[in-house]
Amino acid sequence: MDIQKILDKLRIEQLNEMQQHAAEAILRSDGDVVLLSPTGTGKTLAYLLPLLQQLDVSSDTVQALVVVPGRELALQTDTVLRDMGSGFRSLSCYGGRATMDEHRKLKEVKPQIIFGTPGRLNDHLEKENISRYGIRWLIIDEFDKCLQMGFHAEMQKLIKGLPGLQRRILLSATNAEEIPQFINLSKKGTLVDFLPEDEQTSERVTLYEVKSPVKDKLETLRNLLLSLGDSSSIVFLNYRDSVVRVNNYLCEQGFTTSFFHGGLEQKQREDALYRFSNGSANVMVSTDLASRGLDIPDIANIIHYHMPESEDGYIHRVGRTARWDKQGRAFFIIGPEEHIPDYVEGEATAYEPIVNSSTPSAPKMATLYIGKGKKDKVSKGDIVGFLCKKGGLQSDEIGRIDVTDRYAYVAVKHEKLQQVIRLTQGEKIKGIKTIVEPVR
Repeated sequence: MDIQKILDKLRIEQLNEMQQHAAEAILRSDGDVVLLSPTGTGKTLAYLLPLLQQLDVSSDTVQALVVVPGRELALQTDTVLRDMGSGFRSLSCYGGRATMDEHRKLKEVKPQIIFGTPGRLNDHLEKENISRYGIRWLIIDEFDKCLQMGFHAEMQKLIKGLPGLQRRILLSATNAEEIPQFINLSKKGTLVDFLPEDEQTSERVTLYEVKSPVKDKLETLRNLLLSLGDSSSIVFLNYRDSVVRVNNYLCEQGFTTSFFHGGLEQKQREDALYRFSNGSANVMVSTDLASRGLDIPDIANIIHYHMPESEDGYIHRVGRTARWDKQGRAFFIIGPEEHIPDYVEGEATAYEPIVNSSTPSAPKMATLYIGKGKKDKVSKGDIVGFLCKKGGLQSDEIGRIDVTDRYAYVAVKHEKLQQVIRLTQGEKIKGIKTIVEPVR
């Protein structure tokens, strides 16, 4: 396997120190590996690259299970593997869609690697949709969350049902509590610990305190977001109802937002993440569901509308910003009877929002839905050609493109959206008429 070719494809010059140490631990021993490293340091690549070197690309058998706590992480990691262009086949399996649909995909794709949530993986193993006998590798991503009480039974059942298991890789961004015995870590296992000793959050994150004169912080949040301009921000709240309320208020004030919580349908969650990650929304309003497992680049600001419920929750929230070598800011909106939690290390600077305009900044991009996909033999190149030829765009006015089996999402310059919609109505892509419409 040509590792450099994969890195070039991902536009990465070289592996960082943590990734190099993790790869060495996985490749040069036959024991289990526990990898601890802060959010945003590249743990996914740290285990995927050496794992692929251990698997048989010519086999049609499932050889590795990657267990994740949520569907978004399953989808994102699956996408990373596909983008690597390694030749290995993969599939993501999670709740919220019919098991039978996944069964059909399993038979069609014949994946060597499966990314999935514990309950759904157990379901497929029980129904023998996945053969358990060829699985030699088990990777547990965000194992601190996967091993919380609600997951214990599922995880125990899963591991007990893998008779041929040989190697385990556990990954986390925080120091987890004691790992349960049923994980069966080998005594000759290796710990790769890149967590800072005394650093709760990255030194690249600057903390700010924003005072709200009243208990209802909506106006303070509005003024804060106005002062931040078009930079990307995640507003964290502790309850779904609060997410809906705050998001509705911001929309009424003219902000372009996405909102995200566990009560949404899968398609709604995917749409929300896509619009925020591609720059079509400046603000995401979310529960702590967005604090883990989401690889969204260039998040400038984390806003704690509600205080984090635990130190661990705080670390994961703030870990969304200052990823890799970027800078980031974290804002605490403090009501009259509130204070910054005692577990937050570091001094927070008082921040007084300066509002120069009552009109929120428009996002840089907008998202298009195109009603054709891979099953229609439509590629990213076809979409770029279609939008340039029929939609009057230049290539640098087109951002992220994601092509699914039946449709595609495309980010285009916000100011060009209406032009594209107008010019592409009734036009054909690869000789087929298609729907082109904005994703709101």
